[in-house]
Order: sequence, then C-alpha cells, then structure tokens
Amino acid sequence: MAAPAEPKSTRTSMFRSLRVRNYRLFFVGQVVSNTGTWMQRIAQDWLVLSLTGSSTAVGITTALQFLPMLLFGLYGGVLVDRLPKRPTLLVTQASMAVTGLALAALTLSGHVQVWHVYVAAFAVGLATVVDNPARQSFVSEMVGKDQLQNAVSLNSANFQSARLIGPALAGVLITGVGTGWAFLFNGLSFVAPIAGLLLMRARELHVVERAPRGKGQLREGLRYVAGRPDLLWPIVLVGFIGTFGFNFPVWLSAYADDVFHVGAGGYSLFNTLMAVGSLVGALLAARRGTARQRVLIASAVAFGTLEIAAALAPSYWLFALLITPIGIFGLTVNVTANTTVQMSTDPAMRGRVMSLFMMVFMGGTPLGAPVVGWITDTYGPRIGFALGGVISAVAAVTIGLILARAGGLRLTAGWNHGHPRVRFVPKEPKEPKEPKERKARNERKEQEEREERETPATVSSAA
Repeated sequence: MAAPAEPKSTRTSMFRSLRVRNYRLFFVGQVVSNTGTWMQRIAQDWLVLSLTGSSTAVGITTALQFLPMLLFGLYGGVLVDRLPKRPTLLVTQASMAVTGLALAALTLSGHVQVWHVYVAAFAVGLATVVDNPARQSFVSEMVGKDQLQNAVSLNSANFQSARLIGPALAGVLITGVGTGWAFLFNGLSFVAPIAGLLLMRARELHVVERAPRGKGQLREGLRYVAGRPDLLWPIVLVGFIGTFGFNFPVWLSAYADDVFHVGAGGYSLFNTLMAVGSLVGALLAARRGTARQRVLIASAVAFGTLEIAAALAPSYWLFALLITPIGIFGLTVNVTANTTVQMSTDPAMRGRVMSLFMMVFMGGTPLGAPVVGWITDTYGPRIGFALGGVISAVAAVTIGLILARAGGLRLTAGWNHGHPRVRFVPKEPKEPKEPKERKARNERKEQEEREERETPATVSSAA
C-alpha cells in the first residue's frame, strides 16, 4: 500500500528535516563545532598579528588553510566516493580536534611560534579536503532526497548562526584570558559532532552504493560533470561569484576605513549585517520545498545588481541597509546551487562532484582576492565593489541563457496584472521541414488531383 501523502504544512515546515533523528544529532554537533571553528579563526588571525605585527602573515595563514582544497580537492572527492561517510567523518573531525588542542597547548604554555600556526592552518586545510565533501554528501544519506534542500539550508543557517556567536565569544576570551583558551574551546567543541556520529542509528541511514577502487576515477568525475550541463553551469556560476563577488573582507574594510571613515566599529557592523542577511537567506531557503535553476539564476542576478547599487551608495546608512539583502541573495545562490548539484548527481559520483563544487567555490576566493584587492587599492573601493557585482550579474545572465537553451526554453516578457513579468517558457515545437524533392512531388500530386476533379464537370457542361 502506498504511503500516505505528507501534509503540505509538513513539507513546507522550515525545520522539517530535524524530525530525522540522525540529522538532528548531526545538526546539534555542528552547532557547537561551528561556533568553535569561528572562534579559532578569529583567535588564529589575532595571534599571528600579535606574533608578527604583519597583515601579510595573516594573509599567508588564510592562504595555507585554503591551499589544500585548491590543490587536492578533487582527490578528496575520489576518496569520499570510495569510503563510508560516517567513519570518514569521525577521522576528519578527530584530526581537527587534535590540531586545535595542540595549538591551545602551545599557546597556553607560551611556546607558540608563527610557524606552528602555519602548520596548524595547513593541517586543518588538509582535513577539510576530505571533511567538506564527506559532510556535504552525508546529508543525503541522513535525510534522503525529499528533505535534502531543507537540510542543506539548515546547515547553512547553522554555520551563519555560529558566525554571529563565535567571533563575539572569541573576543571575550581573547581580551579576558588570552587566545589559547579560544583554541582550547575549539578543540573540545569537536566532542559534540563526534558523539553525534557515534550515536547515529546506521539502519536508519539511506544506503548509497560506494564507488569501487579503480583507475581514472578523477577523470571519470570530470567527464561526468562536463557531460551534464545541469551540473556544469551551476558550478561555473558559483565559481564566478565565489571568485569575484564574495570578497567582502576586502570591500567592507575598505568602505569602513577609506569611504565612510567609521573605523573598526563600522566594519564590525557591516559584518554583522552580512551575517544576519546570510542567516535569513538560509532560513528562507529551508522553507522552500525544491531547488530550481530559475531561483538560482534570479538570485545571482539580484546579488550582482545589489552589489552594484551598494558600490554607488552615497551614504553610510544606505550602504549598510543594502548589506543585508546582499547577504540574503548570496546565501540563496550558494544553498540553491549546492542542493541543485547534489540532487542531480548520481550517489556514486556525489563525493567527486561536491569536491569540485567546494574547490571552485572555496578555492576561487584566494585566487580572486588579490586581483580584487589590487583593483580596489588602485581605482578605489567603489570601482572594485561595482566590478565584482558586474561580473556576478553578467555571469548569471549568460549562464541563465545557456541553461535555457540547453533545456529547450525561450525568454518571454510581458505584463501580469499590471506588473512586468519575465520568464522562461518551453519553445514551441517546429514542424519538420520537408526535403525539396518530396515537397515538389507532393505539390505535383495535389495539382493532378485537382485537375482530375475538375475534368468531369468540364465535359458535362460541354455536352
């Protein structure tokens, strides 16, 4: 007997995937761990700056943490497709816990040096190479395909909530007792996700067939994506936006310092408003039932357009007002692209595809940031911010047209109840063209039939 249909209120509930016990354990563990991760990021940068007095050293630390994803991200996806996800996550989470505890011990004992922080940042980056695609693809095993978008959206909301709480807690600990305690909290915070993974019921996970070990699996993953426009172009779009549109540390600090002259307080406010917008965007995405490509394209266009508008904002408060919707649409792009790619991917290929997604999204920022920073320094913050918005919007429109063409759609514009309406609709099927010879034969045949019908009438009238 077919299962009863799920009530509409349940399908659209913002927190419906939390009804799944395994995902609930995972979510709670990530709340604690993400808070610790944000605390370590703030403490790590402050420690490096305290040890060296150099912003360049802080940049090196950040680059070392992202470099492994850029170099080895695709290989991490190959491993994830071969390995069971839950044991893999236990290993990666434990390794990041050890890194945080080691850095805490060195800092609290007074023996820490800047190269220790460099090594710790690179070690966390190496663990992330496997941890990120494993966590992304494990979500579908916990909740299934029907709840995937909601779970991915709640993961993003989880991360953005920690982005609001973690830096504040780190600030209290750093000023009160020192950076070492922030590292210690981060190391201990991994107890929560590890406990959650251990308490999960394996029988309630959705079984996914793992890819067997073999040669050429990396190339196989790349060919798989290249042959699927519905996967390739969302990843390309995320790459453009991640590389050129998400350089907010560069722009927001420049606007706070050089344009509006509001100092650290203004910069903190900008980041808080961005985090609030991202959290709202994640919750709105969690409420939607499905991920649609038109939502992805429309959100990306809105994101780029709002960046252009913010770049030209003449006043401090108008600029601050635009930061929140930029955060909303930026997070919507990320969540919708993530969900669209996951739901369209064969489970046996999901690790490789998601590693490519994360490599393009996370790896693009370290490549784009120096270029965007140079443009901002040379031509001013407004030009740098506006250029990021222009590239994001143009990429969104171009990829939207490519996806529409690949899907057999056409763009229509009109009015609906007094409001402009632009949308893609299926193209009308064209009648197949007849070859010239066949068309000529048919015309001759029709002419002969007409002559035969007219002949009897002519003979009768003559008689």
